[in-house]
Amino acid sequence: MASSSASVVSERRGIPAATFVEDVQTYLTQLELDVNSSLSFLQERLQQYRLVEMKLLAQQRDLQAKIPDIEKCLDIVATLQAKKGAGEALIADFEVSEGIYSRACIKDTDSVCLWLGANIMLEYSCDEANALLQKNLENAKGSLEVLVGDLQFLRDQVTITQVTIARVYNWDVHQRRIKQ
Repeated sequence: MASSSASVVSERRGIPAATFVEDVQTYLTQLELDVNSSLSFLQERLQQYRLVEMKLLAQQRDLQAKIPDIEKCLDIVATLQAKKGAGEALIADFEVSEGIYSRACIKDTDSVCLWLGANIMLEYSCDEANALLQKNLENAKGSLEVLVGDLQFLRDQVTITQVTIARVYNWDVHQRRIKQ
């Protein structure tokens, strides 16, 4: 999208940057569009931003739910390792199915099974499980930080696009009044 002002960032992770329009006449001339075409283009871009925002918000919710689960798994592995050294058995209640729980007595164990998703569960030593969960936690937190940055960038683009739509519309109203 051409503009009369220079844009610092052209895109972020595939999200195109909106450009602030200082001079609407120059903007329309550079794009070789009339007001209605320009407004429809900007409205379409705004809808694209809204769709991307919904997808990013869904990813953010998923990551925010995933991080506490990983932390809980890390706590469980640490508890198992602590109980192993003390020689105590760990009594645990776990969910077998929705609403159905069972009690287990876990004695000295050298391994844990981690649910990886997609119907895959693997057995790891406690140390390997701890390392894997730590890595997953760091990756999830890093992804969440990037996602928050993407959402902020996207909100800025939405604001710029809305301001541009208002400026083009107001410019058109002003031009029509001048002609009358």
